[in-house]
Amino acid sequence: MNAIASPTYLDSMTTLAEIARLHAQHRPHDVALSFDVRETTYGQFDARTNQVANALIGAGVAPGQRVAYLGKNCDRYFEVLFGAAKAGAVTTPVGWRLAPAEAVLILEDCDASVIFVGPDVADQANAVLERIAGRPLVIAIDDVPVNGATRFDSWLSGVSVESPGVAVAPSDVVLQLYTSGTTGRPKGVMLTHDNLLSKQRYAARAEMGWYQWSADDVSLVAMPVGHAAGSLWGMLGLLFGAKGIVVREFDPLKVLDFVERERISKMFMVPSALQIVVRQPRSREVDYRRLKCIVYGASPMPVDLLRECMDVFGCGFCQQYGMTETSGVIVYLPPADHQPGSKRLRAAGIPMPGVEIRIVDETGAAQPPNAVGEVMVRSSSNMAGYWRMPEATQATIDSEGWLRTGDAGYLDEDGYLYIHDRVKDMIISGAENIYPTEVENAIYGHPGVAEVAVIGVPDPKWGEAVKAVVVLKPGARVDAADIVSFARERIAAYKLPKSIDFVESLPRNASGKVVRRTLREPYWAGLERQVN
Repeated sequence: MNAIASPTYLDSMTTLAEIARLHAQHRPHDVALSFDVRETTYGQFDARTNQVANALIGAGVAPGQRVAYLGKNCDRYFEVLFGAAKAGAVTTPVGWRLAPAEAVLILEDCDASVIFVGPDVADQANAVLERIAGRPLVIAIDDVPVNGATRFDSWLSGVSVESPGVAVAPSDVVLQLYTSGTTGRPKGVMLTHDNLLSKQRYAARAEMGWYQWSADDVSLVAMPVGHAAGSLWGMLGLLFGAKGIVVREFDPLKVLDFVERERISKMFMVPSALQIVVRQPRSREVDYRRLKCIVYGASPMPVDLLRECMDVFGCGFCQQYGMTETSGVIVYLPPADHQPGSKRLRAAGIPMPGVEIRIVDETGAAQPPNAVGEVMVRSSSNMAGYWRMPEATQATIDSEGWLRTGDAGYLDEDGYLYIHDRVKDMIISGAENIYPTEVENAIYGHPGVAEVAVIGVPDPKWGEAVKAVVVLKPGARVDAADIVSFARERIAAYKLPKSIDFVESLPRNASGKVVRRTLREPYWAGLERQVN
């Protein structure tokens, strides 16, 4: 094991602030982040994050306050994240694909006193800022033309590069990621330094070959930082002192270019993204000898697609299963289990070191092997809670620290977890989590719609697709395009229905509740599990 990934070294990095400081001490000239033509060494990264911290303090940001980032992927995002951490503040990244109305809900909910605007989202940012009550300090990165904003470099000009000297504890919240809920209201998932970093120390002690990093590793940060996958994968590379290649957004053709030109050794991708990459004709021509491991997750991987990827890339594959509420990965399927014909290719995997998994029935009683129930998890990676939502937190994490995942699955005799279905109604399309309620809320206001129910149906490209089942008001003449156009103003494009069925009535139970499972059944018939 190399010194960077050793348990002793990781024991010294219990907060994001210490990650930047220690790498600057031991390897200041190594490249930490590369973005477009800009490279930042670990020494520069530590100094710039000190400047961000000092500038935030100078702007009146106190420990525990939220600052937000709205934009596509950028190296400066990680300077904001680590700089805010040094000031004791909490970073809230906002997905750039969200509709302005959705972004406003998040920014107002977290009370962001400073908003950083990243590349290529000027129009969205201006639309968002017009709707926010009050006017937070707005910092524009890389000359983004945002009304009334201060340029990032100008904001940092003349600010001290010395440590701000703020006491930061591992138990402090450092990152707040938003996830939609069953009510359609976004929930702020509060993650502490310890939530993010303790699992890395457990994993390092386990000496798992696929997990080990070295100083010459090059990581591709292609997933959006507004999601756990992008933020946590980028943070992981910085923790281990790797070089992170940050790309604005996922582009299948550019992924192959980066693998070839930058000699990528590790990357995380969702199955739908891997499918797009591997289906490019050039994917059979690229030299992948430098590529050690592809980590994939966020939605199930079809076995045939996995086999194709293994054949083309020729590297190790590791599946990861987790949630925003669990700080990402809690279960993994190691490369050794990625064998052709193995039944374990359909498994989510085994618990990460330090993670406990159990399966319970409706009463909370533990289930025996191979019996389906709700998946529960307990570990130091479980979130601190939902921001300002104590009842939702209590409903998700019990008094003994067990967190309800909302997924239905079973454990086999060897302790491998298999995901069978979802207890919640959530749809996963292209690794984006979509709750039917938020789509239904966006459609209900249409003057011609009497009732609507939204379900997820199998989709060969995105895993699942959003389908709306609509009952029209008497005499209404409305087509699918009208409904989609109406909803587009209220929710992000990826949440819009890909298809709409018009029916006379919706199936309901004795209490009058719409039974989505009945609507789903014809589309999932013949599939061995109810997630795709």
